[in-house]
Amino acid sequence: MSNIESEIKIKSQAKDVLGVLDFEAVEFWVGNAYQAAYYYQHALGFTPVAWSSLKTGNRNHASYVMQQGNAKIILSSPYSGTNEMSAHTAMHGDGAKVIGLRVKDAEHAYNEAIARGATSVTTPTEIKDEFGSVRYSSIKTYGDTIHKFIERDGYDGIYMPGYHKYTAAVETPEKGVVRIDHIVGNVNWNNMDKTVKFYHEVFGFESFIEFTEDDIGTQYSALHSTVVRSANHRVKMPINEPAKALKMSQIEEYINFYHGAGVQHIALSTNDIVATVSSMRDKGVEFISVPPSYYDNLLDRVGEIKEDIDLLAQYGILVDSDKDGYLLQLFTKPQQDRPTFFFEVIERHGCQGFGKGNFQALFESIEREQAERGNL
Repeated sequence: MSNIESEIKIKSQAKDVLGVLDFEAVEFWVGNAYQAAYYYQHALGFTPVAWSSLKTGNRNHASYVMQQGNAKIILSSPYSGTNEMSAHTAMHGDGAKVIGLRVKDAEHAYNEAIARGATSVTTPTEIKDEFGSVRYSSIKTYGDTIHKFIERDGYDGIYMPGYHKYTAAVETPEKGVVRIDHIVGNVNWNNMDKTVKFYHEVFGFESFIEFTEDDIGTQYSALHSTVVRSANHRVKMPINEPAKALKMSQIEEYINFYHGAGVQHIALSTNDIVATVSSMRDKGVEFISVPPSYYDNLLDRVGEIKEDIDLLAQYGILVDSDKDGYLLQLFTKPQQDRPTFFFEVIERHGCQGFGKGNFQALFESIEREQAERGNL
């Protein structure tokens, strides 16, 4: 059996039991939403389109809705030092708290999820304003992360009731991001199978791809990973756990500094990765790097691609392929002082994988960063 054939292992047929349509918005709880919004706009190319704050009547926290293409990220920070949001940022640093999922019916998704064993966070709720209504509900998932079911077909406003239109002081160009491709979660030792089972049983998702320490590892560190996805393939979520090796893996490092399970990275899809990466780099975004030897005999490994290899090498962009095509990808360095959350930029040309052929080079690059931090 070829590597491509063995990589894809369907464990169960996905069923549309909750009516999940796509990613909606990912909400980060951060120490200073105003400053974070500046970085997301000027460095990453997201436009602030809506906000909720003291000036809009929100006495609890400030939130900025950042959008680029169909990708939405909400940045929220608390006014109080003694509420759940402040406790979360004190424990985890800046981190993704809420993975929003757009659904057909927020009440149905909630009721079905609870009946299948999920733990409730927010019962079905409807909010309204002059632009219509939004219904939402939420449940717990790994660590302190929650999934929020959002039904917005009846709403024509900027984001949802309670948010006002935001006009930035200056306009900045977007970087070519079109949507969220996938969201990766890190869980602690021996928790991957339990988490994957949760997505099977509660969401009806299927396991799409599995990786073991034989696929993802070096002589020093390793991990296990299983990708779950929705019936329509729009929502894909790899789940990682550490694997035994000689030294600390990137997953262990994340767990140690995030103090628990959480979202490791978000992959942002683009139609022109060179332009996106180039524009982000010009604004100071730092990316991991691989040695020039990575590009030796690249076409022998991945087959024909339309991009210029010298240009890809100039920007350090990685390439991988499967039976359906190829992909281009690159990973930022952590987006805060803690070695926790980062972004991936990805451009797909048919390939449904996640860069298995790049894992060796990727791990070696991450290990160099870990060694500089004294964490390898």
